Amino acid sequence: MSTDHVEHIEVEVAYARPDTQVILPVKVEKGATVEDAIKLSGILHNFMEIDLAVNKVGIFGKLSKLTTPLRSGDRV
Repeated sequence: MSTDHVEHIEVEVAYARPDTQVILPVKVEKGATVEDAIKLSGILHNFMEIDLAVNKVGIFGKLSKLTTPLRSGDRV
Protein backbone atom coordinates (compact mmCIF):
# COMPACT_ATOMS: atom_id res chain seq x y z
CA MET A 1 0.00 0.00 0.00
CA SER A 2 1.38 3.38 -1.05
CA THR A 3 1.78 6.12 1.51
CA ASP A 4 1.89 8.75 -1.23
CA HIS A 5 -1.19 10.95 -1.08
CA VAL A 6 -1.67 13.79 -3.50
CA GLU A 7 -3.96 16.48 -2.18
CA HIS A 8 -6.30 18.15 -4.65
CA ILE A 9 -8.16 21.45 -4.62
CA GLU A 10 -11.15 22.59 -6.63
CA VAL A 11 -11.00 25.74 -8.72
CA GLU A 12 -12.96 27.18 -11.65
CA VAL A 13 -11.77 28.33 -15.05
CA ALA A 14 -14.01 31.00 -16.58
CA TYR A 15 -14.06 32.61 -20.00
CA ALA A 16 -16.50 35.07 -21.49
CA ARG A 17 -17.04 36.81 -24.78
CA PRO A 18 -20.12 38.72 -26.00
CA ASP A 19 -21.90 35.61 -27.31
CA THR A 20 -21.05 33.05 -24.61
CA GLN A 21 -19.75 32.47 -21.11
CA VAL A 22 -18.38 29.29 -19.57
CA ILE A 23 -17.32 28.36 -16.06
CA LEU A 24 -15.56 25.02 -15.80
CA PRO A 25 -14.92 23.31 -12.46
CA VAL A 26 -11.44 21.78 -12.34
CA LYS A 27 -9.77 19.59 -9.73
CA VAL A 28 -6.02 20.23 -9.59
CA GLU A 29 -3.18 19.09 -7.40
CA LYS A 30 -2.43 21.39 -4.48
CA GLY A 31 0.28 23.79 -5.66
CA ALA A 32 -1.02 23.88 -9.25
CA THR A 33 -0.69 27.14 -11.14
CA VAL A 34 -3.08 29.30 -13.15
CA GLU A 35 -1.62 27.79 -16.33
CA ASP A 36 -2.09 24.22 -15.02
CA ALA A 37 -5.79 24.84 -14.35
CA ILE A 38 -6.37 26.47 -17.73
CA LYS A 39 -4.74 23.57 -19.57
CA LEU A 40 -6.50 20.90 -17.49
CA SER A 41 -9.90 22.55 -18.02
CA GLY A 42 -9.81 21.87 -21.76
CA ILE A 43 -10.90 25.43 -22.46
CA LEU A 44 -8.05 25.98 -24.94
CA HIS A 45 -9.55 23.31 -27.20
CA ASN A 46 -13.03 24.87 -27.09
CA PHE A 47 -11.93 28.47 -27.64
CA MET A 48 -9.12 28.51 -30.18
CA GLU A 49 -8.79 32.30 -29.91
CA ILE A 50 -7.28 31.99 -26.43
CA ASP A 51 -3.51 32.40 -26.63
CA LEU A 52 -1.76 32.20 -23.26
CA ALA A 53 1.26 33.98 -24.73
CA VAL A 54 -0.93 36.99 -25.56
CA ASN A 55 -4.09 37.02 -23.43
CA LYS A 56 -4.05 38.31 -19.87
CA VAL A 57 -5.19 36.03 -17.06
CA GLY A 58 -6.36 36.67 -13.55
CA ILE A 59 -7.87 35.22 -10.41
CA PHE A 60 -11.29 36.68 -9.63
CA GLY A 61 -10.59 39.43 -12.18
CA LYS A 62 -7.30 40.50 -10.59
CA LEU A 63 -4.42 40.28 -13.06
CA SER A 64 -2.03 37.45 -12.26
CA LYS A 65 0.77 35.47 -13.86
CA LEU A 66 0.44 32.01 -15.37
CA THR A 67 2.84 30.78 -12.68
CA THR A 68 0.70 32.00 -9.77
CA PRO A 69 -0.20 29.10 -7.46
CA LEU A 70 -3.91 28.53 -6.90
CA ARG A 71 -5.91 28.19 -3.70
CA SER A 72 -9.06 26.17 -3.25
CA GLY A 73 -12.08 28.02 -4.61
CA ASP A 74 -10.14 30.35 -6.93
CA ARG A 75 -11.73 31.36 -10.21
CA VAL A 76 -9.26 31.84 -13.07
